[in-house]
Amino acid sequence: MTDTLDVLRRPSSVAAAWREAWSEQRFRAEAVITPVALVAVLAVMARFLTWVERRPGVLLPDPVLALIPPRDMTWLTFGLVYVGLLTALAVLLRHPRRLVLGAQAYAVMVLFRMAVMAVTPLEAPPRMLPLQDPLVQVVGTGGEVLTRDLFFSGHTATLALLTMLAPGRFSRRFFLVCTALVAICVLWQHVHYTVDVLVAPFFAFASRELVFRLHRRGWRGTHWPE
Repeated sequence: MTDTLDVLRRPSSVAAAWREAWSEQRFRAEAVITPVALVAVLAVMARFLTWVERRPGVLLPDPVLALIPPRDMTWLTFGLVYVGLLTALAVLLRHPRRLVLGAQAYAVMVLFRMAVMAVTPLEAPPRMLPLQDPLVQVVGTGGEVLTRDLFFSGHTATLALLTMLAPGRFSRRFFLVCTALVAICVLWQHVHYTVDVLVAPFFAFASRELVFRLHRRGWRGTHWPE
């Protein structure tokens, strides 16, 4: 079965794909509005995380983490995440509708994450080795290291979402492997509780499905296999 959110015939180039998609008025509007909305959501998220970091939380028992001595996996984690993001951008440029809807799904996922974190105040897992992302710290949190942005794992969910967006078996398998490795890394570093990682793909799926179902008949010629 052909797996594509774009028109079923494949464009010969990135430029051709964007010219075809840009011919639709609704796509043009969403392609302009989506990046602005995503930046706004991420700005709100940065302020929200600062609040989360200052509130008291609950320490959860976690038998899995209790069995694993913590180890700093920072560089491997961020290597996988940023390679995944760059690869996704390169792959999805040939599928402009999928790229725009993916950005919308990511924004929805961030909103989901804020909603569930707001009602699940948690303390950092015991023996946590903080995961220090220099880009997030400089751009998003003013240099503050986050330890309580826990339920659910944003890194795992992001790569899971990329797996669900990827066109073709090879790219899906690549992102699936990255997702599994990042999940292992954040647990090994005690950055997240086990439940944070286990539920992350479900929120990624819910975000994708919500956005795609709203667009299923919205753009001419779009298709998403059941």
